[in-house]
Amino acid sequence: MDFSDLNDEELFLQMQDDLYDGLKEEVVAETEEALKRGFSPQDILDKGLVAGMDIVGVDFRDGILFVPEVLMAANAMKAAMELLRPLLTASGAARIGTMVIGTVKGDIHDIGKNLVGMMMEGAGLEVVDLGINVDADKFIQAVREHQPEILGMSALLTTTMPYMKTVVDALGEEGLRDDIYVMVGGAPITESFAQEVGADAYGRDAAVSVEIARAYLLTRRGAETPA
Repeated sequence: MDFSDLNDEELFLQMQDDLYDGLKEEVVAETEEALKRGFSPQDILDKGLVAGMDIVGVDFRDGILFVPEVLMAANAMKAAMELLRPLLTASGAARIGTMVIGTVKGDIHDIGKNLVGMMMEGAGLEVVDLGINVDADKFIQAVREHQPEILGMSALLTTTMPYMKTVVDALGEEGLRDDIYVMVGGAPITESFAQEVGADAYGRDAAVSVEIARAYLLTRRGAETPA
């Protein structure tokens, strides 16, 4: 797979198109080509991968793309990130924030959570995925260890939804609640339920969740910047 005949702008546009179409091998090859040309990992992330996932997110939100297509795009992104992540770490490239995410205790559904996690990573966040069946202690431990700006909880079963409040309450008991933005989501979750459990935001779907997270992080960064 040779993309050496494309100029730099065409290479990044092709990367966005192939990401949109979920063409994993092509996206990895384009990432390798961009690295060969001397682009920084951050440039490749911003101009190719994040830009591509932004288009995917908008079309998902607008009902043009559906979960299977978005998962394919996210998997292509993930494959390219496996190349870039160690380089980003080594270069000390700044991510826009950190998010800890997990499916709550008693629930083993993870497609939605995985999609949110991959799209958040595509938007430039460092994502710590705790997996499924995550209890309050594990959430607390991860918050202490990674000091994220955002905590995301997912549930698909109505029987596991109330556990979200258990986690929010535990954050309060540990003195961590004021320092973290809690987002909840999942098929049975509603805006009013999110408010009931004490969450800060309800992500209706992965695209909306990314928009909410980005807006929060930009606002937070603005608040932390000295006048």
